[in-house]
Amino acid sequence: MDRQRRKILELGLGGIGLIGSAIACSPIATNRNSESDKSGNPPKKVVIPPIDISAASQERIKTSGLDPISALREFDYGKVTQENGRTVREFQLTAQSKTVKLNASTDFITWNVNDRVPGPTLRATEGDRIRIAFANQGGHAHSLHFHGEHPSEMDGVKPIRNGAATIYEFDAMPYGVHLYHCHVAPVARHIGKGLYGMFIIDPPKPRPPADELVLIMGGYDIDGDGRNEMYAFNGLPHFYMQQPIAVQQNQLLRLYVLNMIEFDPVATFHVHANMFQVYRTGRGMSPSEETDVITMGTAERHILELTYRFTGKYMFHPHQDTIAEAGCMGLFDVIAS
Repeated sequence: MDRQRRKILELGLGGIGLIGSAIACSPIATNRNSESDKSGNPPKKVVIPPIDISAASQERIKTSGLDPISALREFDYGKVTQENGRTVREFQLTAQSKTVKLNASTDFITWNVNDRVPGPTLRATEGDRIRIAFANQGGHAHSLHFHGEHPSEMDGVKPIRNGAATIYEFDAMPYGVHLYHCHVAPVARHIGKGLYGMFIIDPPKPRPPADELVLIMGGYDIDGDGRNEMYAFNGLPHFYMQQPIAVQQNQLLRLYVLNMIEFDPVATFHVHANMFQVYRTGRGMSPSEETDVITMGTAERHILELTYRFTGKYMFHPHQDTIAEAGCMGLFDVIAS
């Protein structure tokens, strides 16, 4: 183990509280639009409509303990350093537990990353060195397993006991949309309680500028019977119906969609009154198909791109209506350009 990793690990083992403090210092950024487009021309300006959060939505975020607004457009690029001419991104992740209020009458004990469900959306560029200081304060043994390519000793299947810490270190590859989640058995229970998040690896040549949104579908087994009674985008049932997502007319939307619903074999994703281009697993620069409904198994994820020509409110949801009506439903509010 090199000196830098040992230093971070010592911090985690001897000062988990310090790791928790460091999380707040992680560079969280919203949509980045500074890259040039494919032709090398200056980037087009991406307009993010102001988020006018209603008083009711603000109260719900406060009382629920979850914030789907921040989960939507915020990306954690880590603490960036250079080692031997190479970009290294360091992330601080902590497994925790807290009770959230899913609606006025339903409390749910989550196991989560950094006190949120889903965990932060981590972001890097293909080829970066990724270094993750993981501290477990969750009250149970947990781990973090990352999808993508890495050595077996970094696969995150070894349980980390409560109160302990470890370092996961690997190269960001291949580019695409990936995920991370706890891999301690029973895995479905650990994921179902909220221990998961998205991991985006950008290609070396950036994608064109767009308004980028993260939508992660999750389920909640409220009574522990192995079936979900509630569902949500980005943690909180029905939130985006209460607080529609404002987007700009005639502007490219890039949706990073991940299905993290356990106990149901598949979930579809559908948008009203439009079609989207599909980049399966984000593994290509050209779309594979165009559709308005796509079927996704658990842990399946894609980039979906679309543009709204007409203003107004448009629903998005799984086309299994029982899942949608139990909380996994939202609205885009298309604002005139």
